[in-house]
Amino acid sequence: MIISKTPYRISFFGGGTDYPVWYRENGGQVLATTIDKYCYISCRYLPPFFDHKYRIVYSKVENVKKVSRIKHSAVRAALEYMGVDEGVEIHHDGDLPARTGLGSSSSFTVGLLYSLYALKGLMPTSMRLAREAIHIERDVLKEHVGSQDQILAACGGFKKVSFRADDDFRLTPVILDRARLENLQNHIMLIFTGFTRIASKIAKAQIQNTPKRKSELTTMGKMVDDALRILTEGRDIKDFGRLLHESWRLKRSLTDRISNSEIDDIYNRACDAGAMGGKLLGAGGGGFMIFFVEPDKQTRVMDAMDGFLHVPFRFDSTGSEIIFHHTSYDTAGSIAPAKIDIPSHVRTLTAPAASIIETIGANRQRNTERELTYGKKD
Repeated sequence: MIISKTPYRISFFGGGTDYPVWYRENGGQVLATTIDKYCYISCRYLPPFFDHKYRIVYSKVENVKKVSRIKHSAVRAALEYMGVDEGVEIHHDGDLPARTGLGSSSSFTVGLLYSLYALKGLMPTSMRLAREAIHIERDVLKEHVGSQDQILAACGGFKKVSFRADDDFRLTPVILDRARLENLQNHIMLIFTGFTRIASKIAKAQIQNTPKRKSELTTMGKMVDDALRILTEGRDIKDFGRLLHESWRLKRSLTDRISNSEIDDIYNRACDAGAMGGKLLGAGGGGFMIFFVEPDKQTRVMDAMDGFLHVPFRFDSTGSEIIFHHTSYDTAGSIAPAKIDIPSHVRTLTAPAASIIETIGANRQRNTERELTYGKKD
């Protein structure tokens, strides 16, 4: 039995510049953090005593005999990609609802890939997980997705992520003293609007509109550095909230599908009650919103948000991880041999397998608190 734990994320600035259609010509960058809300994937080899070979449990339950019959597209794609021929049972549990702007789909894909690797007795690097999740979502499933969600889910932490024209990217940890970080967290409220959406459909409209929004996206990308200066140069923390407001004003202009009258009403109610700024998370259309509110005004904002759910949270510093690994035993009582055969394309996607795969039980190298640069090949 394997259980993975993968965080969701909140993106503050630069969203929209992480789409290939933008950063391959202009570069891009985002400022985002993972939070202490998680996607859990449990996975095990299925004993050969059932009519079905694959059992997938999420909001639905699927019992099928062939991978090709699995309706959950990400599960089907991941199993095919990893070359899983043995029967498996996969369960998904999430702390927060899906399709709500927190990168939950990518957290699912990253966590599932990690669980399948662990099931085979292998430990991939965080960057491998990120790249393979991007590949599955964008190239295999043909979804209209950016690149920040997979990277943050795999690597975790409060980061500036820079995207380059050649598809390389750089992670820069945001290093703040404890008091400054606590002050920032204490000003941010996470509110659930109560309705969800399919992000890929909204993102498609934004991608199609990108050539017409160069000025807006350029400014939104620059706001990442503006926000970092606010945080690291000792400026008034309230400037961060004011910048969020300007960023939201630009984001909602990218396409008429990002916001709607209900979202605008929620935003205006929060600002009238004391919020200095905020934004809808993710591609738009629904899900979670964040608001920047001074602590002594948050009760007033909560009252104005009557009927909407406030979700307390803290920043999280870890990416996807295996939190439970139990070795199976065969019927004779001996340890079952590790199943380590993986397709050649998995072994060679980013680098020779020997350089990036560690066995379960070896210490996993974590991102150090310095600027890390990753190219196409590790």
